[in-house]
Amino acid sequence: MIKVVIADDHPFIREGIKKIVNGKTDLEVVGEAENGNELLDILESKKPNILVLDITMPGQSGLELLKRITKLYPEIPVLILSIHSEERFAIRALKAGAYGYLTKTSISEELIKAIRKITVENRKYITSAVAEQLASQVGINKDNPLHKKLSDREFQVLCMIASGMKVTAIAKDLALSPQTIHTYRSRIKEKMNLSSNVEMTRYAIENNLIE
Repeated sequence: MIKVVIADDHPFIREGIKKIVNGKTDLEVVGEAENGNELLDILESKKPNILVLDITMPGQSGLELLKRITKLYPEIPVLILSIHSEERFAIRALKAGAYGYLTKTSISEELIKAIRKITVENRKYITSAVAEQLASQVGINKDNPLHKKLSDREFQVLCMIASGMKVTAIAKDLALSPQTIHTYRSRIKEKMNLSSNVEMTRYAIENNLIE
């Protein structure tokens, strides 16, 4: 039996994943968490064969959690399941140690295929969309885009600002203070030599960072 733990802050999404996973005779959901602290508590007591992790979590981001989990539990492969397209986070997730990256439109047979390939074959699950992103990275080291300078959290804040979210809304969504978001925004402007939210938005549109 393949034991699965789910981490997603949306109950509806967790229920959807559980319904699909538990509908298979060789898979079973043995734990679920809505934030990073709950997830770490579960992993202490249960040893799943795979973790299905949302990339957008309150408090610690999914990428931060991913890095922490791969360090604490290197034997547990992590499959990222995100609402965000592959262009935004797939490469960062794979570099951080993920075994695969799926969008939430793939909560179907593709999710089951990914879980089985990762756990049974001990291989990463790369979709065609992610493969295209990997291919696009080849040979660009000489001229990296500016957003590659950002930390994972800074990149997340950039995308949220560019999508039109206010600082207070971003702070609430990430369970951080507005002042912390202002600090991230200042760092983004400095690292990317951008002077305003308008310039951030223009940059994000030109680089296909907004869905």
